[in-house]
Formats: sequence, structure tokens, C-alpha cells
Amino acid sequence: TAWSKQMERFLEDQAELPVQCPSWAVSIGYLGVASAAVLSNFGSAWGTWKAGVSLVHTGIRHPGSVMKNVIPIVMAGVIGIYGLIVAVILAESIPKPNLKRENLYSVYTAMAHLSAGLCTGISGLVAGGCIGIVGDYGVRAVGYRASNITLFPGSSEKAGYSSIPDSDEGGGGQEVSGTEDQNKLFVGMLIMLIFSEALALYGLIVALIVSQHTYTCAE
Repeated sequence: TAWSKQMERFLEDQAELPVQCPSWAVSIGYLGVASAAVLSNFGSAWGTWKAGVSLVHTGIRHPGSVMKNVIPIVMAGVIGIYGLIVAVILAESIPKPNLKRENLYSVYTAMAHLSAGLCTGISGLVAGGCIGIVGDYGVRAVGYRASNITLFPGSSEKAGYSSIPDSDEGGGGQEVSGTEDQNKLFVGMLIMLIFSEALALYGLIVALIVSQHTYTCAE
């Protein structure tokens, strides 16, 4: 009869929907959103913490190099923006159930969003740690060279850092603070920071591509 055929179609539809669009698929999608935001922010905070502590310590002994050595902190903060961008895109891509309370968000789309969130989050995490460690030792090295001291001072350096003027203080043609060597150290640190930042950028690019892979049960 017509009623039995309608019941068969209804049961077939109900049997197909949970396979592709179960109710728990949304939780996987939002896990990708949380992974992108939380892990990227963790890496950003890690890098800011490591580089910021060294910047403050170096600024005590050589205040003139603070503004130039703030670059690692800025680059670490950008990683959090990558996670924010991907998290917003993924969150806006998760649809609500329809008026029949049927979930149209498929497992395929949820796994793609989870992969995108993990790509961004884990890439940002390791990039932030790399920037923090490189910035930590790099800022200290630039500060030490700017103060014209060694890591293992002898008895002749008892006066400390304060007795050595900056390059823009005093007269004479000889640069006491070793500005040329300081710039070489800074350029080397900057190159390492750029390639460390590129790791998070790679994860962002892959996440944007993967997030476009979608399938809805309404199709």
C-alpha cells in the first residue's frame, strides 16, 4: 500500500542519516575548533614567555637593544592569530540541525575540520616553542655582544655591564659595543625566527585547504 511504501522510505532515510551524519559528528567538528584556538594560543604564549623573559633580563643590562629585540615576541603573538582565523572559519562551517531535528553535519566534514584544527594548532604549538627558544638565546646573545662581555667573564670584567657605554654614547671612531658583530648576531637570529614562523604558516595553508572538503546529508 501507499502507507507501507512511505514507511519504507522513512525507515531507509533514517537508516542512512546516522551512518553519514550521526549526532556525535558535531563534537568532532568543535574539537577541531578548540584544537586550532587552544594549541595555537599555547604556542604563542610559550614563545612570548621564553623570549619575553630574556628581553627583560637583557633590557636591564642594555636598554638600548630592547626595541630591536622585541621581534620574537611579535612573531610569537602572530601564531595566536593563525589559530583564531582557522577557529572562526571552522565554527562558521558547522551547521545547525534542521527543523526536523536531523543532523546534516557529516562525519566526513567533521574529520576534515578536526584535521584542519590539528594542523593549525600543532604547527602553531611547535612554531611558538621554536620561536621562544631561538628568541631566548638570540636576545641574550645580542645583549651580551652589545655589552661587549663574554659568557664566562674573567677577573678583568669585574666592573660589570654598566661600565661599557652604548655605541651612540661618547666620541671617537672606535665602537666599544661591537655594533657590527651585534648586527650579525641579530640577522642570524632573525633568519631562524622567520623559518620558525613559516612552520605555523604551513599549517595554516593546509588547514584552509582541508576545511573546504565538505559533505552534507542534504545533498
